[in-house]
Amino acid sequence: MVAGGVESGETAAEAAERELREETGLVAHVSASGEVAEYAYQLDEEPAERRNLYDPAVVRVEVTCFSVAAPDDWEPTLDWEHDGYRWCGPADACSTLRWPDTAQALRKLLALELH
Repeated sequence: MVAGGVESGETAAEAAERELREETGLVAHVSASGEVAEYAYQLDEEPAERRNLYDPAVVRVEVTCFSVAAPDDWEPTLDWEHDGYRWCGPADACSTLRWPDTAQALRKLLALELH
């Protein structure tokens, strides 16, 4: 999964495009009106090193997930945040994810794509 924060002056869709480009090299358009999955989590559930990245006033992180299509022959160029990738089917992708909310968001996006 590619993830990151929304910077000042960005929409969530613009942040998703930037993070995708920075982390994988993929240049893709994310529709601001397209299908999304959303969830939130309490920051106190995170380890201290992760919590320290946020302003102390932040207690809840809201996440907006988008899907994009990559060309069939595309291979990612990963940045320092990632140490590997693999192509897999939807069921494998969902079962590999660490956090249940992230897996549920992926399931929702996959279901939306099928309709």
